Amino acid sequence: MRILIVTPAPRGSRSGNRTTALRWARILRAEGHRVSVTVGYDGAPADLLVALHAWRSAAAVQHYRERHPFRPLIVALTGTDLYRFLHTDREITCRSMELADRIVVLHEAAIGTVPEPLRHKVRVILQSAETPPKRKPSLGSFDICVIGHLRDEKDPLRTAYAVRDLPPQSQVQVLHLGKAHTDAWAQAAHEEMARNRRYHWLGEVPFRQVRQVFSRSRLMVLSSRMEGGANVISEAVVAGVPVVASRIDGSVGLLGPDYPGYYPTADTAALTEMLLHAERDPAFYSRLQGACALRALLFDPKREQQAWHDVLAGL
Repeated sequence: MRILIVTPAPRGSRSGNRTTALRWARILRAEGHRVSVTVGYDGAPADLLVALHAWRSAAAVQHYRERHPFRPLIVALTGTDLYRFLHTDREITCRSMELADRIVVLHEAAIGTVPEPLRHKVRVILQSAETPPKRKPSLGSFDICVIGHLRDEKDPLRTAYAVRDLPPQSQVQVLHLGKAHTDAWAQAAHEEMARNRRYHWLGEVPFRQVRQVFSRSRLMVLSSRMEGGANVISEAVVAGVPVVASRIDGSVGLLGPDYPGYYPTADTAALTEMLLHAERDPAFYSRLQGACALRALLFDPKREQQAWHDVLAGL
């Protein structure tokens, strides 16, 4: 088939949406299909459209359905679709889902957020991660990585706030990788570094550098207020890096409801306590490692490819 993947993230972007679109393109090409990735739909020939983001790609979804009323259409829901636009712009978001033959979500807990009349269309596809090179955690510090752009949805400086006043004997250092979406966020990160010797913002970096930071980190913190199913959780789990996460559906849907590494969203004191617990208590740290190890098989690339094979076969 000729498959077109539409994402609002432009070429060259390192956003999660673009990364997901490119990985799906590789998977679908491996299935024998011809795949293109674009930021919209201009009427180009296609046997199937996969639209990443119900709200932002609504025009592409509408145009494709008008041009090809009987060809298959898949809409993949992002975190902002599920936890923002279904509330603030429900008509447009639901219209994209109504036009779709299948709705893809990236974690199990997302199913309950989809309007009940549309749930029969939903299929869950967990994002996978390749096994990275062997880990080499830093011996001189307890490095914690934060992988995420600086924007409101990510609550990006929560980990920095949590380590401001750690006791002097703590060896915690925070390495934050991600692009500032506004000048105000960049200024806030620079100001935080000036007052907080434990926080280091490295900006947007190539994926190979993300892998290097993973290899030296003892923990990863995902502090988001909303997520559609963050691929950095898959990357961390497969890399053997335990995760500490805000308790939101997007993380619970990937790590499981009984995972021991959650803290209440935006609760700085609770995050501080958990980070110190992980640094000081080897038994607790081992619990986090073991719980992540139990989830690793869920993020096997072969499993993600099989999930896409099944979705397409069902169409």
